[in-house]
Formats: sequence, C-alpha cells, structure tokens
Amino acid sequence: MPSKPDTAAEGHKLIARTLVEALPYMRRFAGKTFVIKYGGHAMGEEAAGESFARDVVLLKQVGINPVVVHGGGPQIGQMLERLKIKSAFIDGLRVTDRETVEIVEMVLAGSINKQVVSQINAAGGTAIGLSGKDGRLIRARKLTRTTRDPGSHIEQVLDLGFVGEPEHVAAGLLHTLARSDLIPVIAPIGVGAAGETYNINADTVAGAVAGALGADKLLMLTDVAGVLDKSGRLISELAPETVRRLFQDGTIKGGMIPKLETCLAAVEAGVAAAHILDGRVPQVLLLEIFTETGVGTKVHRQTGAG
Repeated sequence: MPSKPDTAAEGHKLIARTLVEALPYMRRFAGKTFVIKYGGHAMGEEAAGESFARDVVLLKQVGINPVVVHGGGPQIGQMLERLKIKSAFIDGLRVTDRETVEIVEMVLAGSINKQVVSQINAAGGTAIGLSGKDGRLIRARKLTRTTRDPGSHIEQVLDLGFVGEPEHVAAGLLHTLARSDLIPVIAPIGVGAAGETYNINADTVAGAVAGALGADKLLMLTDVAGVLDKSGRLISELAPETVRRLFQDGTIKGGMIPKLETCLAAVEAGVAAAHILDGRVPQVLLLEIFTETGVGTKVHRQTGAG
C-alpha cells in the first residue's frame, strides 16, 4: 500500500524553492529604491492593509529602500459628504476650493497617513509620515486644464482651485531617510511658492518622487490586473512607443490613461521600470519583485529591464 504524501514535507520544499527563486532578486535589488503608490482596495480593508505593511517591511529588511506614496480619494469623499460639503470633478480631478483643501489635507496628511504609518510600525518597520509640505518636500504649482467649447471651438481655461502638480521634489531629504532605517510614507499634498496648500493626484506624486530619486522601480497598486488589450487579455510588458500607440487606437482608456502617463513620465525620467499591479492580490509586491514571471504590466525601455 503506497504511503500517504507528507504534506508538511511538501510544504517545506515549496518554501525552500520559493526562497531559492527569490534570493537572486534580493541580491540584485539590495540598496535600490522602490517607490510604491498605495491606494485602492488595499487601503479599504484592514487585513489587506496589514498584509501590505508586512510586505513593505520585508522589502526594507532585505536591503531595498521602499518609499510609499498613498492616495485617499474615497476617504476624502466620505468626509466631505459627512460635513455636507459639495465636491465636483473635472477630468477625474476633484475641484478643490479653500474649504475643501483644508479637509483634503486633514484626511490625507492626518488620519490616512498615520494609519499607514501605524500599520508599518506594527509589522516591525519604522515608518515616518510626511506630506509634501514637510521640509518643502514637494513644491507645487497650480494645475490648469483647458477645454474647447463644442459650438464655438473657443478654448477655455478651467479653474480647479487648489489642485496642483509637482514642480520640484526635495530628493535629498528622501535620500537621507533611505540611508536610515526609516520608511517614508508620503501624503500627496504640495506647497506653493506663497505657502499655499495644493491637493495633488497621488499617482502623479509617486511618479515625480520616483523620477527625482532615480528609483529602480515605480510600483502602482490599482484595482485591476494591469493593462488589458482589446480582447481583455493582460499585457505583461510595454515599451513607451507601444503605450503611445495604444493611446492612439483607444485600447487604453478611462482611469488607466493617467496611470500609464505617470509610468511613461517616470521611465523617461530615468526610472528603470514602472509596474501596474493588482493591489487586491495578496503579496502582489513580493510576487512581482521576487519571482521570475512577475505579475501585472511592466513599462520599460528595453525587454528584460527591471
């Protein structure tokens, strides 16, 4: 009678194989900086947030320097609704008046930022919460959008209020933190030339930070598997010129457009590779970084880079 398989032994073998596969990547990425855009599903559930925090701590422990940039759009919306403050969107950007920007800063640099910091600290890391206003980390300028009247074809400038875009990232401050045991957690708030507060899209901030740091990777967690072709199949790798073609033929649309624009800008600024990953998948960061096949969609200049 054949003996039953030893499930414990098989489990140990699987762990050993996983470590053997991961080791070359740990060596390769030791000392490298990874910028992680954290948002979507993982931020909405406590268990998913704790899992994300453990993964970030593991990256730090194996010698990688993670920098976390978090979003918080849904949480801002909930707070504005609770306070009965009306909010409108133009091209996916929240119109932010003086009253609204105070709430945005309170939610992003306050409750959300401290929650992420606490989760990383509870997982064994040492996180420090920052907004773009701390040490003038993110100097911002007012973001403008234009629209064309369909009847007259006259171009008009849209006023989004205190919505900004990064003008300068104080990379020296983040490099100093990278040389320590600290894990920076950045809220996407910027400061203007006159000290005014700007609400900035978190994807845009993550891309700007990655470019300023010369990061090896930009990892963007989303609520989709990655970039899909017109048949709904995942595209695992994209070169910049292919991304532009997919923009033109309509393959890339909706919320994926600004994410890929951020990836393109980061790669063109010198980031080795930008990845769009499904944050709903447990340990998705580890699967991407420490396995041969990876997951999601990678945007890079050369096949095999990053």
